[in-house]
Amino acid sequence: MNVHDHPSDELLGSIAERLKALADPTRLRLLHELEGGEVCVGDLAERVGGSQANVSKHLAVLRAAGLVSCRREGMNVCYTVADPSAFALCRQVGDSLARQAGRRAEELRRGVETLAAAASR
Repeated sequence: MNVHDHPSDELLGSIAERLKALADPTRLRLLHELEGGEVCVGDLAERVGGSQANVSKHLAVLRAAGLVSCRREGMNVCYTVADPSAFALCRQVGDSLARQAGRRAEELRRGVETLAAAASR
């Protein structure tokens, strides 16, 4: 897409759906548990501290968004990451939050110094 092109409503809708799928801490935990490779639902439920039914519902959202894929192995359903770009997005957001926190800490430090200077007068 060219910088000057406006994204279509369809593209923006697809992006919004993908971001909605990522907008839940449990789903982010599940994705990060899958970063190391395939894991079955029961094991994922243990790792994230949720019920198998709840974890399955979250995985269904991630699957519908194209972020994970699954395969059946006997009675188990095992999931794997289908689109690792979600990890890059999480890192970008984390880095942005860290930069914001650093700026806020600097603002607070300057404020404390100003208060201390005023108090010593």
